[in-house]
Amino acid sequence: MSEEKLGFVGKQVKDIYGTFIGRVVGIITEIDGEIETVGVDCGSGGLKQLPYEQLVIQGDYVFFIPKWRLDAQRLLRQKSLTLKRIKALQDIVAENDSMKEDAELVYVKYEKKLVELEGVEKQVNDTLNSRIGELDAEARNIKAVLFDAKLQFRSNEMKEETYQQIKVQTDQLIEQINNEKTEIGNVRTKLAAQTIENISAATAAPAVEAAAADQAAPSEPAAAEAAPAQQQVSATGTEERVATVSADSGEQAASETSWLNQVITK
Repeated sequence: MSEEKLGFVGKQVKDIYGTFIGRVVGIITEIDGEIETVGVDCGSGGLKQLPYEQLVIQGDYVFFIPKWRLDAQRLLRQKSLTLKRIKALQDIVAENDSMKEDAELVYVKYEKKLVELEGVEKQVNDTLNSRIGELDAEARNIKAVLFDAKLQFRSNEMKEETYQQIKVQTDQLIEQINNEKTEIGNVRTKLAAQTIENISAATAAPAVEAAAADQAAPSEPAAAEAAPAQQQVSATGTEERVATVSADSGEQAASETSWLNQVITK
């Protein structure tokens, strides 16, 4: 067993939304030496065995990845690849009709795979719905704690300093819940967007953009005529600087390349 795999023993464990879980105290291995589960001391919650595949070391912490997230990432990859291959088969037949008979044999294989993935997708969505229900229940409990603290503070049974500490902690817990609910929403959106129609549109978009760019490109004489006008605007001192605002899609693309997603998608 590598030292890297043993390196997390003694480290604190958090979930990927920041909630503290406990501390790693030991491991349980298979007969071949591979790690099966990791024992985590959860305080009053006792010793819990967490699946090794759901743990990732990052810096001084070990992060626990929810199983629904792993299942969803796996489904997204498999469904995307299956749809892309179905689209490729359709394109091959469209370009060469003589390949139709050969393509149909392969098409049946991927069509069956797509039906299988639809069943998996239903299970994943059921799990996501169940998790949303759990998060809503947790949020109600947290808000009840905060409201009771506020009531005690207003009735002079609690110092303001204590109330503010409770408020900070409960606000943080609510934020973590909202982050997980947002991610669940993003997963649902991505799954719903994975259709053969969207794959076809995504494939056609670059060609359409290239054609539009060719039409919009000015001829050399036109470009030469435009040059003096541009120089005149600069000379009058009325040149304006336009700030470029990053779109939300850009931020999302950046988040997709985070360390966590890199580990999960390997």
